[in-house]
Amino acid sequence: MYIKIRSEQLNDYGEVFKLNYLAFGNRDDESKLIESIRLSDGFIPELSLVAEENDQIVGHALFSKAEIVDQEHCHEVIVLGPIAVLPSNQKTGIGGKLIQEGLKRCEALGYEFVFLIGHPSYYPKFGFKPARNFEFELKQFDVPDDVFMVFELTEGKIKTTIKGELKYPKSFF
Repeated sequence: MYIKIRSEQLNDYGEVFKLNYLAFGNRDDESKLIESIRLSDGFIPELSLVAEENDQIVGHALFSKAEIVDQEHCHEVIVLGPIAVLPSNQKTGIGGKLIQEGLKRCEALGYEFVFLIGHPSYYPKFGFKPARNFEFELKQFDVPDDVFMVFELTEGKIKTTIKGELKYPKSFF
């Protein structure tokens, strides 16, 4: 099985919509969220990734802009989500390949942190850690501490640069 990871193209949008619909149990919430993010200032085309197998899109991951806000500063960060793999291709490592490529691209673009709300036993395999342990807060969504996570792209920055509340952009609501 050869999986190619590449940036999403305009002509992929319909297939990505369908993939997310199927991956999230035949509901379109995540597909519509992706459409909303694409239309926002937070969309970074090279961070919308697809996984292809035999010229079929079997996975998609979207990394987009958000902010960490404290009393006097805003710091641009990246959030991961949604991420989806076709049900027939799940548990084959495709999601992991999308995450690793996305993290590499985020670092190359100069970002320091990637945040997500996700499964507490899956994302730590890639280096994500509970964000509240590092004085990051999330008030827009009521989630347990172990599902609000951060990945440090620049080692050592998490203890020295920023603290505050993660603010998802309005495209998420």
